[in-house]
Amino acid sequence: MSGTDESERTFAALPPAHGRGFATSWWGQAWLKALEDTALDGQQLKKGRRHAREGAVGAVSVRPGRITAVVRDHDGTAQRSDVLLQELTGAEWDGFLDMAVDRAGHIAALLDREMPPHLVEDAAAAGVELLPGIGDLEPECTCGAWDHCPHTAALCYQMARLLDQDPFVLLLMRGRGERRLLDELQIRSAARASATAPEQEAERRPAGVRADEAFAARDIVPALPAPPPLPEEPGLPPALDTETPPGPGLDVAALEFLAADAAARAHRMLTDALSAGKQQQPVEPELTPDQDAVRLAAGAPGPVIAGRLAAGTDRQRAELELAERAWHFGGASALAVLEQEWTPQPDALARALTALDEAWEGADRPQLRGTDPGRWTVVGADAQLRLGRDGRWWPYRKERGHWAPAGSADHDPAAALAALTNESEGNAA
Repeated sequence: MSGTDESERTFAALPPAHGRGFATSWWGQAWLKALEDTALDGQQLKKGRRHAREGAVGAVSVRPGRITAVVRDHDGTAQRSDVLLQELTGAEWDGFLDMAVDRAGHIAALLDREMPPHLVEDAAAAGVELLPGIGDLEPECTCGAWDHCPHTAALCYQMARLLDQDPFVLLLMRGRGERRLLDELQIRSAARASATAPEQEAERRPAGVRADEAFAARDIVPALPAPPPLPEEPGLPPALDTETPPGPGLDVAALEFLAADAAARAHRMLTDALSAGKQQQPVEPELTPDQDAVRLAAGAPGPVIAGRLAAGTDRQRAELELAERAWHFGGASALAVLEQEWTPQPDALARALTALDEAWEGADRPQLRGTDPGRWTVVGADAQLRLGRDGRWWPYRKERGHWAPAGSADHDPAAALAALTNESEGNAA
């Protein structure tokens, strides 16, 4: 990003977006829905997606009420494209700021570059619509089109990628830059605090400070001391090779393996906790005993422990090997796709069919046949795509009569299948 005037931000041109979606955040997807619900010609949107994927959109300038970029056609012709969005009125900003001051957690979320649904819902309850709706994204382009053309559509798709990174970009379009917005919030917070008598505040509030308020104030309180240095490697597990024989039923080798695994996991968790941006990552769910057994098997040092884990999870050794492979590709999510059948809800199925329909163009499109729920097999090839519950696509290959995981997931079904095809061609070579 360049430019120092807070009323305008300019973002450098983004690289091509081959094999990925344009929006992963829910607010970015809401932006694209407003575009797709507004445009009258779906073919123009399709061309716009192609322009954006190929990197035809130049630097994007964002300022109150407008975004602007130069978009190039395949023949190199440059078009200046603008998309307009109505700014909030002064009264609407007053309502939004009062709502945000009342709920310190909203401020904390914005500072973490998040826009939780309840923030948008609370804003709507205060009479402020933050996200655009049908007809709110107004196009202007030097190509002369009166509706969304491929150039303004490409700009909107690129904008969705910027919104994923920073929801303050949307607030700037609505009329307030980040610094001005935070300054106004701080002024209102201080005014509200000074208007409350200390005695009344002490009676009204319980002992201590609410967690969301403490988190929101992290930029004005003294910094925490630096964390201790991270050990270079996990600690050594206890030595179990003693002169005293183990008790009945105690497997020393298995216990040593579990102790070493616990040390390695502790070191990995500490490394992850101290990494930059950790606070922006979701909390990983706790593994079930069955999932943890597969994780252990994926790192088991030999067939003996792997065999015991297979028996303990009621799997044949070949079944556990498939589970281990899935784990290496994507952990618990990949394991669920391998071992759990699920039937997508109608809305999820509709999105999946749309993704399959739009992923390829012309002769590149493979012939797919829906088999089990959430699974599509390539006709005439030992290849399959499976839809995960999170909307990602997983490639599978038939091996010795069984479907086996063949790669990591991708939000784009064409990219997932292409990875499988490229790997097969590489093995053949």
